[in-house]
Amino acid sequence: MAIKNGLLIGEMLVNDEVITPEQLEMCLNEQKKSGKFICQIIADLGFATEEKVLTVLSQQLKIPYVRLKDKIIAKPVADRVPARFAVHYKLMPLEDKDGILSIAVTDPLDLHTLDDIKLILSCEVRPFLGGEKDIIEAIKKYYGIGADTIESIMAETAASGEPSPGALAAEEAEELVEDASIIKFVNQIIQQAYHDRATDIHIEPYEDELKVRYRIDGVLYEAAIPPNIKYFQSAIISRIKIMSNLNIAEHRLPQDGRMKVKVGQEDLDLRVSILPTPYGESVGIRLLFAKMLYSLEELGLADFDLKILNEMIKKPHGIILLTGPTGSGKTTTLYACLSKINNRELKILTIEDPIEYHLKGITQIQVHTKVDLTFANGLRSMLRHDPDVMMVGEIRDVETAEIAIRVALTGHLVFSTLHTNDAAGATTRLLDMGIEPFLVASSVECVIAQRLVRLICPKCKRPGKDAKVILQELGMKDVPKDAEIYEGKGCECELY
Repeated sequence: MAIKNGLLIGEMLVNDEVITPEQLEMCLNEQKKSGKFICQIIADLGFATEEKVLTVLSQQLKIPYVRLKDKIIAKPVADRVPARFAVHYKLMPLEDKDGILSIAVTDPLDLHTLDDIKLILSCEVRPFLGGEKDIIEAIKKYYGIGADTIESIMAETAASGEPSPGALAAEEAEELVEDASIIKFVNQIIQQAYHDRATDIHIEPYEDELKVRYRIDGVLYEAAIPPNIKYFQSAIISRIKIMSNLNIAEHRLPQDGRMKVKVGQEDLDLRVSILPTPYGESVGIRLLFAKMLYSLEELGLADFDLKILNEMIKKPHGIILLTGPTGSGKTTTLYACLSKINNRELKILTIEDPIEYHLKGITQIQVHTKVDLTFANGLRSMLRHDPDVMMVGEIRDVETAEIAIRVALTGHLVFSTLHTNDAAGATTRLLDMGIEPFLVASSVECVIAQRLVRLICPKCKRPGKDAKVILQELGMKDVPKDAEIYEGKGCECELY
């Protein structure tokens, strides 16, 4: 049926010169392999945008096309269709009027699916044409991430009566930990974070709810999740603990771990931190993936600063310090520096807590405080390995600072980070630790302070209003007449 519909729709699009006959043949071959809707395949292969295809198709089929991004759907209407049915059939309810439920579907010619929906919902339905991505995003927005999974678990436990939030017994939570649905739900949370380009996931328990928040471009956004997720709090957190090799029986003490997850073709390295709170355990997950490993030229430094940094990292000895608050990209810059100078002629050693990215050709050591492998102790041992360049993840105490300076003064180049708000504060911080001023002056070659800056998408940016007024408020005195400021309109670009 899918191929038949695909051929019919494809011929319509060829007649309207949206695609060529050769492109249609390629799309039909792909449809045989994947089973996807023909319009989605055309968009995936880049032959035409999904919106253009659906607009033409709407005119041909005389079925209205709806942009779900522009549509506000009332909660009672969304509640008419269970989440698991919406996900399974890839549909989104739009309006309930005069006993007819309007729904957005990807393939309005699939009469078998429409008949199934009528039977399940016990009402007449009116199909609208919607984009597959739009429908999936609308399902997440109105039902929540993994709503179909949570709904399925709730259906399975309905036999024992409707559970109240937080009422899941310890033995029930343990049974659910290895349940395929809980595993799937935790994976859905991680996958959504990856697709939204989040750097952190926060799972936060409160008295009557469980919140999931993503940090994207430095700002926290609350994720849409099913309201009854609180009931599965223990099982979700226990599942994360198992994935991170943590003790699921320990609920009173903080725990730290890490896990590896594959999303599509990308391997994610996740750092997990568990904290006990009055309402259960709070989880913080930092996402690290290979494409976040940048070269120096990709960091966005000004040409003048880049030239200075390139000169500094070629020095034979001394300390180069990166400063800035947590999450400002200090480690990313350090890795970029090491990647730049990494070659067969140099022996490079690092000691980190934790190792965020594995670099080929560089020996990396993980701090282990339980066995007394601290930054200071690791530095002493690293000197016996005849290094040329050393990186210390962070200078936290006077002992580490003293050893790093001694290493720098004996002909080694040392990279490290300090938690200060600006470059000048690095000197004061070292002096406050108890380092002699003459040692700081003779060893520190360069201090860099950095922050992350959010970018406007180049595909949808447009001139903003009142450029002159805004620039003057920002402290710019002589504003050129033709000065422009830009703002993002919002688009589907996944690069920014």
